[in-house]
Amino acid sequence: MTPAGRNGAVLELLEALAAAPRRPADAIAHEYLRARRFIGAADRRAITDLAWGVVREQARLAWWVSRCGGRPEPRSLLIAYHALVLRQDPALLFGAGRFAPAPLTPAEAALAARLRGQPLRHPDQPPEVALNIPAWALPGLTARFGADLPAEAAALEAEAPLDLRVNLLKTSREAARAALAEEGIATEPTPYSPWGLRAPKRAPVMATRAFRSGLIEVQDEGSQIIAALVDARPGMRVLDLCAGAAGKTLALAMTMGNRGRISACDVSAARLAGAARRLARAGVDNAETRLLAPGDRWAKRQARSFDRVLADAPCTGTGTWRRNPDARYRMGETDLRELLAVQHDILVTAADLTRPGGLLVYATCSLLPAEDEEQVERLLARSSDFEPVPLPEAWAAAGLPGAPPCPGPWLVMTPARCGTDGFFAAVLRRRT
Repeated sequence: MTPAGRNGAVLELLEALAAAPRRPADAIAHEYLRARRFIGAADRRAITDLAWGVVREQARLAWWVSRCGGRPEPRSLLIAYHALVLRQDPALLFGAGRFAPAPLTPAEAALAARLRGQPLRHPDQPPEVALNIPAWALPGLTARFGADLPAEAAALEAEAPLDLRVNLLKTSREAARAALAEEGIATEPTPYSPWGLRAPKRAPVMATRAFRSGLIEVQDEGSQIIAALVDARPGMRVLDLCAGAAGKTLALAMTMGNRGRISACDVSAARLAGAARRLARAGVDNAETRLLAPGDRWAKRQARSFDRVLADAPCTGTGTWRRNPDARYRMGETDLRELLAVQHDILVTAADLTRPGGLLVYATCSLLPAEDEEQVERLLARSSDFEPVPLPEAWAAAGLPGAPPCPGPWLVMTPARCGTDGFFAAVLRRRT
C-alpha cells in the first residue's frame, strides 16, 4: 500500500472506533483487518501503529482542533496527528490516490495551516489534557501519586512490553527461554515474577511452538505477582471468582502442581469457553469452569469452604491504559460509580466463601484508591472476621524474590515504578 492508501485505511479504522465508543478498540481493529485479508503484515502494522498513535494522543489533538475552531472527529484528529506529531503536511496524504481519503476541504486546509509548527503540548492545556488523564480519573490518580503523577502519567502513555509467564507444569523458565530463542525471540527474566519472561514489543510469540504447546502464556508481570500472592498450594480448594479467560487460574494451577481443585467462575459464558481452551492447552486438569447466573445459589452452598479466594474484580482499568489507550475514553464517572457497587458486592461474596484461616486476595487493574484500598477498608469496617496480611509477610509466604516493590500494607504496582501495568492487591486472612 502507498502511504496515502494506508492513511485511508487508518481513517476508516478511526471512524469505526468512533462509531462504537463503548467497544474495545483492539476488538474493532481485529474485525476491520480480518475483513481485509488482502492487507499485508507490514501494512497492517503501519495502519495500527498510526491509528493507535491518534488514539493515544486523542485528548491533546482534540484540544488543538477545538482551539483552532474545528470539530474533533476522525478526519480532523488524523489531520492534527500528521501536523503536530509526525510533522508532515496532511495534504500530501489526503486525496493523493485511489485509496487515499478525500482531499482536504478548505476548512481542513485552514486547520492544517494553523497547526503547522505548533507543539503538541502547550502550556495553556488544562491538567487533564496535559497529563492525558480524563477529568473523571484525575482526582483519584492525584490522590494516589501526588507529586509523582506527571511521571506516572507519562509511563501510562508509553507502549507496554510483552510479558510472558512460563508454565512450570510443562517446562522451566530457562528451558522456555531457550525454546523461544530457537525461534528467534530473545527474552529476559522479569525482575519480580520468578516465572516471567519479557520479550521485545510485538514479538510474534503466539505463532511459536512454545506458545502452541502450552510452555508459555502472555501475562503481564504484575498479574503474575497477584496470582503468586494467592499462595495456592497443592491439595487446596481454590476459587477464582472473576476468572474471565483464566489467565490467573492457569497460574494458580501451576503453583498447585495440578493438585487440589480450582473453581474458575465468571458471569460470561464466552469468556469461560475461552478459559476452557487455555486450560487444556496448558495441561491443567485440576480446574473446573462455572458460569454464575442470576439467582444461582451455588455460592451460598459453598460458604466458608475455600482455602484461597481470588477476587480479581472488574474495574475501570486505569492501570492498563498504556496497553489499552482507548480505555481512557470508554469509561466515565457513571461507570466508576456502577463499578464501585459491583466491586463491593463481589468482595462481600468472596469473603463469605473464604474458610476460617483461609486467604482472600482482592485485586484490580485500577490505580484509583476508590476501587482499591477504600473497598478493602470498607470490608474490614463491616466485618471483624478478617485481618490484613502485611505485604512483606504475604510476599515472603508466596516465595517471591527480594522485597516488595512498594511500601505499605497493600501491593500497588505501577508502570513508572515497576515497569508493569498498574495493579492493586490486598491479602486478607479470615480469623473465624
